[in-house]
Amino acid sequence: MKLFQKLIFFSMIVLSVSCNKKEPIVDKISETSVDLQMIEAYEAGIEELEKGNVLVAAKKFNEAELLYPQSKWAPRAALMSAYSYYSQDYYNDSIYELERFLKVYPIHERTNYAYYLLAMSYYDQIVDEKKDLGPIINAKENFEIIIEKFPNSDFALDAEYKLDLIQEILASKEMYLARYYIEREKWIPAINRFKFVLENYDQSIFVEEAIHRLVEIYYRIGLIEESKKYAYLLGYNYQSSEWYENSYKVFNKDYKLKSKLKKKKGKNPIINRIKSLLN
Repeated sequence: MKLFQKLIFFSMIVLSVSCNKKEPIVDKISETSVDLQMIEAYEAGIEELEKGNVLVAAKKFNEAELLYPQSKWAPRAALMSAYSYYSQDYYNDSIYELERFLKVYPIHERTNYAYYLLAMSYYDQIVDEKKDLGPIINAKENFEIIIEKFPNSDFALDAEYKLDLIQEILASKEMYLARYYIEREKWIPAINRFKFVLENYDQSIFVEEAIHRLVEIYYRIGLIEESKKYAYLLGYNYQSSEWYENSYKVFNKDYKLKSKLKKKKGKNPIINRIKSLLN
């Protein structure tokens, strides 16, 4: 009887050990299966993207990320989903995916690319100076983040170029509003807009016109001395421009501007000249 009990006990131990050995095998098979499903979903996303089926591609990339979120491919799948949307101008969806990526994977090695794609998702929505400023401001903020956080990245150089273009657009917006006020003879708001261009967008292509418009407005409302100051400023910096010629005509023959004035050297000569003339 004791021998029979020992045999039963031994059998239970063997069975227990056998069961314990099977558990990691099941886990390993399960893990491998999920990994394969993730790879299949990712590759399916690539195929659909190449076919131009961006919505299906984005869905496949999201599926790959959800299947194996601990995998190194999960954040890449999230970025590919965002890119899929961006490639066919689904900007709102792209922005959503990129903001989620930056929240879930804030220290990922491709964060710089995420910020760049996010900036471009806003930048490509810019139409002209008459439309909503939202995309312009958001694009500007994200390009500035790239330059600040990733100055040595490949995206920083293009970000600087895009910021220059954005500055021109913002200056154009101010000029558009100033002209609007001129048409309605609202002189003070118009003056403030033109001065804002001189103070904040002194490297833009609109500086010469802004100075000339100030010459015109001040002359029209009877502030001749103020008008002369801006006429001198325009001649000092942009003597050969058509706007200088237009300002010269404002005064007709009663006011002679100096015909030969040397342009002051320096990075931003206009700012120093404004301060010296208007103090």
